[in-house]
Amino acid sequence: MQFDVLTLFPEMFSSLNESIIGRAKKNKQININLVNVRDFSENKHNKVDDTPYGGGAGMVMMPDVVYRAYESLNNKDNAKVIYMSPQGKTLNQKKVVELSKENHLIILCGHYEGIDQRVLDKIVDEEISIGDYVLTGGELPAMVLIDSVSRYVEGVLSKDSIKEESFSKGLLEYPQYTRPEVFEGMKVPEILLSGNHQKIDEWRKEQSLEITKKKRPDLLLNE
Repeated sequence: MQFDVLTLFPEMFSSLNESIIGRAKKNKQININLVNVRDFSENKHNKVDDTPYGGGAGMVMMPDVVYRAYESLNNKDNAKVIYMSPQGKTLNQKKVVELSKENHLIILCGHYEGIDQRVLDKIVDEEISIGDYVLTGGELPAMVLIDSVSRYVEGVLSKDSIKEESFSKGLLEYPQYTRPEVFEGMKVPEILLSGNHQKIDEWRKEQSLEITKKKRPDLLLNE
């Protein structure tokens, strides 16, 4: 899967070289192409923003600079362009799975007071938010999107790992345990030591339901 990221701060994405996402990059299951929007400024000071028309605080990223960065991308005509924005629909597992079926995502990261609306109207297919709060830029949300979507790209994780996790069936995941069998006087539930896989599956389903009722009852209302 191809990710193209338009950003003013490509160095922030170095964390995606680690762990599962880093391995997926090495195995060429995903490719992350970072494009520095500042490289497309035609100003001698590499200026990418200006004061907003109509007044107001802060600076706005200029549309022509963003558009030149977008135009530099290969095979963009068949890609889905996503703008990370607090005004977008909130990212959830259903959207993650939907996006994982795309072959090519272009992710636009805003900064300062945002991006001139005209270039957003011209190139963006969808706006996505990671929550009802405001960050200093779109880079952290973009990393969240890449991480969550990449996990569903074929070969990045085992199918069993994805099948049993939180939100995959509308419920939170059951609790997990590993060695040692006793920790600080607390024992692993006996059912998990029984070897009876049918009973274990039933217990895990019950636990998922109870945990969801306790922590996220709103998920049950959406069923």
